[in-house]
Amino acid sequence: MFPVGDFLRTRTTPFVNWTLIAINIAVFIYTVTLNTRPDAIIGGFETSEADRFLFDWGFVPACVADYFGFDTHADPRAIAAVCPADGREPLQIITSMFLHAGWAHILGNMLFLWIFGDNVEDSLGHVRYLVFYLLCGVAAGAAQTFMAVETVVPAVGASGAIAGILGAYLMLHPTARVQVVILPLFFIPFFVPAALLIAIWFVMQLFAGLAEIGQATAGSGVAWWAHIGGFLAGALLIWFFKRPQRQRRFAEGF
Repeated sequence: MFPVGDFLRTRTTPFVNWTLIAINIAVFIYTVTLNTRPDAIIGGFETSEADRFLFDWGFVPACVADYFGFDTHADPRAIAAVCPADGREPLQIITSMFLHAGWAHILGNMLFLWIFGDNVEDSLGHVRYLVFYLLCGVAAGAAQTFMAVETVVPAVGASGAIAGILGAYLMLHPTARVQVVILPLFFIPFFVPAALLIAIWFVMQLFAGLAEIGQATAGSGVAWWAHIGGFLAGALLIWFFKRPQRQRRFAEGF
């Protein structure tokens, strides 16, 4: 099921949500201009200009763990080859939220952010929403690092932060309905409870994440635990970030 819209009106213009979408799209457009032909070796693998951009600004779980002094069980030669020498691993967790690995990756993420993010921003206010979004992304990165501590492949994408938006949306609007389409019946809209759609999504992430526990490498190439961690963080943090009802009624911004 692919969501295509919801029926909740917002009282404020979601400037922050629009800006996040615009930044993600702009960065992705830049990445597609990079050369994808291998021209260097990193960690024993041939890499291209596009690959190196992802290594520079995505986050590598083993590098983050090593930066904070945890045992990664990764090959020290790989750590030396792929980890930045300037100690910017914490920054990479933030910058990785604005990188995507392909068209399907960014289109899916931006669709979910477009549909669900505006309502969460409306409930939190602009500044709180931005802080909330980034914190969910950091929590997602921490969860992925903890569960894939030996991984030396960069993790990229906004999906961990967007998972936090889904968790918040579920807590804020449990009775909302969402319009969805089901492959290949794009021309037939269905209307389902948002709680059902989000619950199905979360269960799929959980089962996929559990299936990859103990594997040397993530077979799917998807950071399932970033999704799980981001979702749980969003469902919890929303209770600290949301404004009281009276304040939401009269405040337009913060």
